[in-house]
Amino acid sequence: MKKNGFDKFINKEPKAAAKKEAFRQEKRRAKAAANALGEEMRRKKQDALNNKLDVKDKFSTAKKNIKPTNKKQPTTYNKFSTTNKKDIGSKVQNTTSKYQPSANMPLNKFIAHAGICGRREAAELVKKGEITVNNEIIFEPGFKVNGDETIKFKNKRIFIQQNLVYILLNKPKDYITTVKDPQGRKTVFDLIKNAAPERVYPVGRLDRNTTGVLLLTNDGDLAQKLSHPSYQIKKIYEVKLDKPVLKKDMEAIANGITLEDGFIQADSIAYADDKDKSIIGIEIHSGKNRIVRRIFESLGYDVRNLDRVMFANLTKKNVDRGKWRMLSEKEIRLLKFMNKSFMKNNKSKASAE
Repeated sequence: MKKNGFDKFINKEPKAAAKKEAFRQEKRRAKAAANALGEEMRRKKQDALNNKLDVKDKFSTAKKNIKPTNKKQPTTYNKFSTTNKKDIGSKVQNTTSKYQPSANMPLNKFIAHAGICGRREAAELVKKGEITVNNEIIFEPGFKVNGDETIKFKNKRIFIQQNLVYILLNKPKDYITTVKDPQGRKTVFDLIKNAAPERVYPVGRLDRNTTGVLLLTNDGDLAQKLSHPSYQIKKIYEVKLDKPVLKKDMEAIANGITLEDGFIQADSIAYADDKDKSIIGIEIHSGKNRIVRRIFESLGYDVRNLDRVMFANLTKKNVDRGKWRMLSEKEIRLLKFMNKSFMKNNKSKASAE
């Protein structure tokens, strides 16, 4: 029996626009539910606080009704002396600030400025109950904080990071990446000496004759992540060789070759110029010393020029050779969040690591 010709109209899938709208509606409902839950939790906490204040008021009223006497008060009541009474008041005041911080900054914004992730991701962390404020789980991303609270993520207190510097340099030839050189050679710090008063360090190193993207920062945590092999940070180089590269050698590099310190495989390799096959583009995540040069040298090629055109999500676009610029807030956020776009897709670790 033939299929009903009207089935495609009767059972047709909703259009993309309809799906998006349905998703937006579901997201709004989830947000409203989270806000309602956060409001209910704050109301209960406020009620508990009011009960404590009522007890204090009752005690103050009862104390006023005590008739004065010349007899010495028992030592039991010394805890209610003027000095200790101030301490009690301060505790009540601290409890109030615990649940009602002054309106200054939304919690998800605070998390973003602490360098954990972007604001959207921070909002999701809050909704999942992964953030505590003064040891209380907060579910509302818009919950206001003033920075004096103890805010924790994964049981570790977080702070708004200040005076962190991120510099992108388009490194020229004949500059080394060490802070000081006993031989008196030029260093990359000669190029950025007026960039910032803070002391920064290069993330990884480029050889003296290697040019291109170099990141310098004083953010030690980020530098450690970008340098650690487990994160498999993407690096793309343009290589100029002394002669055209044979197709079989291109395939060998793509499939992997064995060097003196182990197996190494390029994530991607291609001719960068169809008319000049001595210019190659290669993507690799290994951080081994002089790895790109050694790959081509092992196959009988001499590297004339080596330029790193991309590191993580950073490129040298609009930065002339020998010049530098500060990273944008978006670039910093992507780096800190370890955006998947500049990490190697293959989850298995190569033996080269």
